[in-house]
Amino acid sequence: MKNLSILIIAVLLFACNTKQKKVSEWRGENRSGIYNETNLLQEWPEEGPSVLWDIEGVGNGYGSPVISENTMYLNGEIDSLAYLIALDLQGKILWKTEFGKDWMKNFIGSRSTPTVVDDLVYVASGMGDIACIKAESGELKWKVNMLEKYEGKNTRFGYSQSLLVDDDLVFASPGGEENNIIALNRFTGEMVWANPGIGQVPSYCSPLLLEFPSRKVLVTFSYNALMGIESQTGKLLWTELQDTICDVNGNTPIFEDSYLYYVTGCGNGTVKMKLSEDGSQITEVWRNKDLDNIMGGAVKLNGKIIASGQRKKVWKSVDAETGETKDSLDFGRGSTIAADGMLYCYNEKGEVGLVKVTPESMELVSEFKVTKGTKEHFAQPVINKGVLYIRHGDALLAYDIKKKI
Repeated sequence: MKNLSILIIAVLLFACNTKQKKVSEWRGENRSGIYNETNLLQEWPEEGPSVLWDIEGVGNGYGSPVISENTMYLNGEIDSLAYLIALDLQGKILWKTEFGKDWMKNFIGSRSTPTVVDDLVYVASGMGDIACIKAESGELKWKVNMLEKYEGKNTRFGYSQSLLVDDDLVFASPGGEENNIIALNRFTGEMVWANPGIGQVPSYCSPLLLEFPSRKVLVTFSYNALMGIESQTGKLLWTELQDTICDVNGNTPIFEDSYLYYVTGCGNGTVKMKLSEDGSQITEVWRNKDLDNIMGGAVKLNGKIIASGQRKKVWKSVDAETGETKDSLDFGRGSTIAADGMLYCYNEKGEVGLVKVTPESMELVSEFKVTKGTKEHFAQPVINKGVLYIRHGDALLAYDIKKKI
């Protein structure tokens, strides 16, 4: 009995002292585009929310910032090189670390968001460089190039994947015939497994991890297929082909209550899939071709799947239960996130809209225009501690959207 008591105490002490990994990544928790924020403004002043600060010189790019504790991390291209840049929350640059070459052919600049896990940052460049960098100092821990080491095949717009980390693994998609999707040891950069997928190049998708009682499933797109892969072994479990040839499937899927939702631009449109209890099989529930989007992201808010359309440049909401299109909002085309029950739309004209979503409609409540920065308005917004961050090319802007007490 005494030994049993000691064992129980030891187990409890271990459980209490086991540190939960702190992860900050692309599109917030579960990569869902929903930011767990409260007490935000439900309407903005006519001129827009106040600008807390702005900074230029963060490098060309379309990737979003990511915030961990009191530090922000951002990928930027400067003189053709890929940099990870660390800033404090007042916009002061703390350090820059070069980790490879970036994309210079079209839409020049970085095209992914860093992933921060505890004291390490994981980054990827448009030319296939993957690196692990120490969060505090910017010291390079390891790096590999997917084209050189894994015989990867790049896309026509450059690699555009925000790396996913789980346990001791970091996942990436080189797109090679043998090393199509890989898992590396996140501390050393050494390969743990490789899967040939279905032999297609990647498709600009930042993957999602689904957790089931018996396994975890990595979900990502290749050229025209959605794939589910057992994350610990690399076994291909299932594929979902798109009904048209489409190499731009840039949206991370959404997973909730055993259902997987994805939105494509020129493939199957918006689709709801039912996954089996162990994640090994999928069944289509409905398909809606009205809502097509290639890279702006989608959210599930108030029972609706919401994104902007690719061909018709309007935001649309689709009932998550029935697949029926419920409403549209004329606000151009762009990126979609949500927080505190409200929808945030950032369109390609540089306009930011605050939208109220009801069971039947979407209503534009407030809007303002981003006035600084360079090139296209493609980066997805980020919300952290009552601050809205907008990256526009070489500029980063911080807006105060917190309610005043």
